[in-house]
Amino acid sequence: FCRKSKGKPNGKKPAPEEKKLYLEPEYTKSRITDFEFKELVMLPREIDLNEWLASNTTTFFHHINLQYSTISEFCTGESCQTMAVCNTQYYWYDERGKKIKCTAPQYVDFVMSSVQKLVTDEDVFPTKYGKEFPNSFESLVKKICKYLFHVLAHIYSSHFKETLALELHGHLNTLYTHFILFIREFNLVDPKETTIMDDLTEVLCSSSGSSSNGGGNGSSNSAGAQNHVKER
Repeated sequence: FCRKSKGKPNGKKPAPEEKKLYLEPEYTKSRITDFEFKELVMLPREIDLNEWLASNTTTFFHHINLQYSTISEFCTGESCQTMAVCNTQYYWYDERGKKIKCTAPQYVDFVMSSVQKLVTDEDVFPTKYGKEFPNSFESLVKKICKYLFHVLAHIYSSHFKETLALELHGHLNTLYTHFILFIREFNLVDPKETTIMDDLTEVLCSSSGSSSNGGGNGSSNSAGAQNHVKER
């Protein structure tokens, strides 16, 4: 499990003051495809829901892991002493529910290794014909998607400059748009959990991210900043 908590009380101001580079229109316009992702995430008629969730979740895991690996050398215990997104800090909770304060690279390692374990477990993500999905499957997918969202959000909030330098922001925007539309389509992550990135989501995902939406994100940004601080 993982939960988040507000940063230090005196940390309230920096987030709104700090200009979010990833919201600049010249960068939000960047995509590797103009495909209509809303259509891509919909469940095809002939496919079982669990099969669809399994194949998409596994694919997102691999893509997000790959995207993180491109900036992992910049995400160190020194540069990212906590797993932070804007002014919110995430903690890892182990199997016994013990709270672990960890650096961002440690947190991402916990996420990736635990998700890897699940998606390769034949009892959880069955690949053989006729093998049933467990009753807990949907709740496990929800947990995985919440973790993966944290990793994506951390890349944007802490490593967007490096992503730009590598010219991979088009890939990141495309991956984020596809992922958000997928989790919305199947209600896989509580909207309160994703509020922290609402400003970006609004720009990228409105009409699958037409760049003309850049002007209206100020109000959603401040609303998001207030909302996510209240949660848990």
